[in-house]
This record gives sequence, structure tokens and C-alpha cells, in this order.
Amino acid sequence: MSRWQYFLRRLLLSIPVVLFGTTITFMIIRLGPLDPAAAILGPTGDPAAYNRIREQLGLTQPLWQQYFDFMLRLFTFDLGNSWVISSGTSTYELISIYAPRTIWLGFWSVLIALFVGIPLGFYAGLNPNTFSDYTASFGGIVWRAMPNFWLAIIFVSLLSQSEQLIGWNWKTWLVTTPVVTSPQIGFLTDPLSLVTNPGTTWPNLVAAIKQIAPAAIVLGSSSMGNEMRIGRTAVLETINSNYVETARAKGVSNRTIVWKHVFRNALIPLVPVITGEAFLLIGGSVLVETVFAINGLGWLFFQAAIQGDLPLVGSLMFIFILLLVGTNILQDFLYTIIDPRVGYDQS
Repeated sequence: MSRWQYFLRRLLLSIPVVLFGTTITFMIIRLGPLDPAAAILGPTGDPAAYNRIREQLGLTQPLWQQYFDFMLRLFTFDLGNSWVISSGTSTYELISIYAPRTIWLGFWSVLIALFVGIPLGFYAGLNPNTFSDYTASFGGIVWRAMPNFWLAIIFVSLLSQSEQLIGWNWKTWLVTTPVVTSPQIGFLTDPLSLVTNPGTTWPNLVAAIKQIAPAAIVLGSSSMGNEMRIGRTAVLETINSNYVETARAKGVSNRTIVWKHVFRNALIPLVPVITGEAFLLIGGSVLVETVFAINGLGWLFFQAAIQGDLPLVGSLMFIFILLLVGTNILQDFLYTIIDPRVGYDQS
């Protein structure tokens, strides 16, 4: 089986998973306590208006008909309009407004996790049973154990009182920004402005990075600890493998062994952790965005859920499911690139 045949097979096998996930989503939002008609009317609405709104929204139709309408709409990518959050506004329009903030948060959280967790793990694995190894390992375990919501609240509290606590004001450092705010990333729509109008755009870029940094550290913390711990173990196992001992016996330099043999093979167990950043982004961004007032997709999903905006909740869940399934397929595909023996038979 070729790599592309394996990829196509994984793609076809993902269809039942998406169907199952969207079905569960429908059951939760339709059979759960969410009541969009009550959310639209408010506490003072009269029963006649309540029943009329339910009929207009299609909530009085048989459940099986609602299910088929729901599935048909999602799988034809007709995500419809919001009912409550922004009545009549297209879901695509809302996503285009809120998604850039989540992407900005996700980019930096993944970057922090990759460029801190993996190097620390590899360094600890190459220097086992040393003070540096113990320090990095202990720090990774402690950092990994901190819940996102707790760490986010601690960060907000410390940064808000940084001048009183340590005599350094986070709010005025580099550029003046509040601790809890939505990053201003309008410059992303015109990246060339970094060159054509640097006097304005670069300060905005610095401010946007500063505004997102605490939330990115919090969101990337769990994965950073995992990458460090698994990276250390993978390096130790690879260093003690037979082919590395054979390379040493042949006189291959230690630098060549590390870069050519150890690092590439140590990356194999890290692939699911790295691609698992998508799970971290979706699961953690709801809490982190709410605490830091990022106002991205996580915050939008939270607001849609508590206010009973069923089309918006269903559409966002569908997008999240596609993202997670696509990440799993990408993970398997990366396995076959890093180590062709994994995942399919070359014969």
C-alpha cells in the first residue's frame, strides 16, 4: 500500500467518526436544557410569542426531521445564521470576525510549547541524571500539573499587581496595554504594512504579541510539559538503541549521531503530542479566552452555549470535529514521513 493509498483510506474511515460526532452534538443541543426561544424573548416574553418563535425556528418539527435538516445543513456547509448572539448574522461572518484572535492565540501557544518544551526535553535526555535534568524534569511536571483555568487566574492577578509585587509594571512595559483585553490584530489583514508603514504597524505588532503572551503561555503550558517529558524519554531510549551503539563503534562523531539519528527517531513519539496541540487549542481556549477576554472562537462558543444559540453551537462543534479528525489524519501522515515503516506496508 502506498503512502497516498494509506492517506485516502484514513480519509474514508474518518467519515463515520464525523457522522457520529455530529450526531452526538445534535442530541446534546436538541435534547439538552438550551432554549433559544426563551433566550431571544428574555424573562418578560409572553407564551404566545414564545410558541411563535419556536415555530419560526423549526423547534416544533418532529425530532427526526430536525436531525436530517441539521445533518444536511452541516454536510453541505450551509452553517446558517445566528439566532441569539447576533440574530440574523451569518455564522461564516461571525467566524471570520472571531477566528483570527483564536488563530493568533493558537499560533503563539503552539510556538511557545514547541520551542520551549522540545528543546528542554532533548537537553534533559542528552544530559541524564544531572542537576539540569532534574531541574527541567521537575519544572515540567509541576508546570504540567497546573490547570489552565487556575494558571490563567493567577497570571491575571500577578500581572495586574506586578508593580506593587515586584516594582515592575507589566501594563506599561514596551507599550501600554491592559492585562485583560482582546489583541488588536488588524494589521494581519495587510501584512505588507509592516514594510510600507512600519512606524505604526510595528508598535501594533509588539502590542498584539504582548497582549496575547500571558494567555499563550497558559494555553501552551500543558503541552509544553508533555513535550518535555516525552522528548526526554524518547532521547534516552534512542541513545541506548543498537544502531546508535553501532554508529559509535564505527567512529561516527557524537554531533552526527545526535542530529542524524537521535533527534529524528526521538520525534516519532512526539508527533501525537505536537499534533495534539489542536485538542489543547479547542479544549483550553474556551476557558483561557474567557479569563483573558480574548473574544475568539472559544469565547464565542461559550456565549453561544449559555445563551442557547443552537445553530452557532452546532456549526462551531462541526468545525471543531473536522479540525480534530483532520489533525489525527495529519498525525498518521506525518508518522509515515518521519518513519516510513509506520502505518502502511511498503510491499
